[in-house]
Amino acid sequence: MRCPYCNYSESRVIDSREAPDGIRRRRECMQCGLRFNTYERVQATALMVAKRDGRREEFNRDKLTSSILKACVKRPLPTGIIEKLVDDIEAELQRLGRAEILSSTIGEMAMERLRVLDRVAYIRFASVYRDFADIESFKQEVEALQEALERQVPGPQLPLMPEEPSSPRRRGRRPRPAPGIPMDLGGR
Repeated sequence: MRCPYCNYSESRVIDSREAPDGIRRRRECMQCGLRFNTYERVQATALMVAKRDGRREEFNRDKLTSSILKACVKRPLPTGIIEKLVDDIEAELQRLGRAEILSSTIGEMAMERLRVLDRVAYIRFASVYRDFADIESFKQEVEALQEALERQVPGPQLPLMPEEPSSPRRRGRRPRPAPGIPMDLGGR
């Protein structure tokens, strides 16, 4: 296993643990001494993806992750949500039990999950995936998304960031009153 920091080819395993989708190994580089994690996943069957142009290639998880990451750039998403989204898509593809899947099926799965997760990321992904011919078709997609959102019954939503308390507590020493002000007026 190559070190991601110095590219040295030898490392030693410090710790191995079961993870929900495989084995997590904590490693230490034999040259620079820095530590990093690796994950081993069980690959059930090789999925083949049928492209629009007729080509066939093996399913590439990293390629799907990369395209979703590009759509989610600078979006306020929770840590690890993209990895979970890709895990979910890959698990659903495995559950289908087919040896070959259309690339359009994978794209639709990604778009459906992004529509729920983040509307801006959904539009970004759809603009590349659907390859809008002109601004009018892009506008129609945005309007369709807007109409779908207006039809939804608003549910209870949690804020992305916790709200700050209105009166923050101070720790440490009490502030001193200004000179000439009695303690009962300026102090606590």
